[in-house]
Amino acid sequence: MKMQLLKDKKVLITGAARGIGKAVALGMAAQGADIAFTDLAIDEQALLTLEQIRSLGVKAVAYASNAASFEDAHHVTEQVVKEFGRIDILVNNAGITRDTLILRMSEQQWDMVLQVNLKSAFNFIHAVTPLMVRQKSGNIINMSSVVGLSGNAGQANYAASKAGLVALTKSVAKELGPRGIRSNAVAPGFIVSDMTDQLPEAVRKAWTDTIPLRRGGTPQDVANVCVFLASGLSSYVSGQVIPVCGGMHT
Repeated sequence: MKMQLLKDKKVLITGAARGIGKAVALGMAAQGADIAFTDLAIDEQALLTLEQIRSLGVKAVAYASNAASFEDAHHVTEQVVKEFGRIDILVNNAGITRDTLILRMSEQQWDMVLQVNLKSAFNFIHAVTPLMVRQKSGNIINMSSVVGLSGNAGQANYAASKAGLVALTKSVAKELGPRGIRSNAVAPGFIVSDMTDQLPEAVRKAWTDTIPLRRGGTPQDVANVCVFLASGLSSYVSGQVIPVCGGMHT
């Protein structure tokens, strides 16, 4: 029987019914972790994800929760602790885009993206910190983006939120490191998804031509790095941002 890197670890992932969050949940479950995840609604897609996680032989629970709500985040965290007894790993993955040029961007488009992408991470870190401090161990992984490192026209709100996650990650690593808690960020580049599949072929080709490895990444590529950061293989890695971008951001 192969060794599992995350055997019996308890993981909480936000926004994991589909896409990168789902890949992270499945990747960690395959390594033996019990998974709790949130999404805005526990719809058919979320229930399917739940079944797929359970089919790997681990425990899995799903909660309908608005990650941007401070109260929701604390309530979900309490529920997970009741269910699992502890939380070893928090993955702040919930995120949205409301792309438009800053000239046209409404206050609502700015606020919404900052609330869901950045404030949600604060909400959940705030909720799990007392628990992790008591445990004298914990691991926080924040889903940033290469756009948060380099900016992008038409994505000022998204880039600002993802850059904020980088600074939050580093601050938490410095603050909570003495308590045995690690904090890192992953910065995906161009990841092939349902959303990118809708782009015209010419646009996709233009994107991949800018990537040294000449391909878009997969949600699995991102999940693999998250598994590494969640496991003991990265026990001396904290306060870092790891781009998963095929060399695009160098």
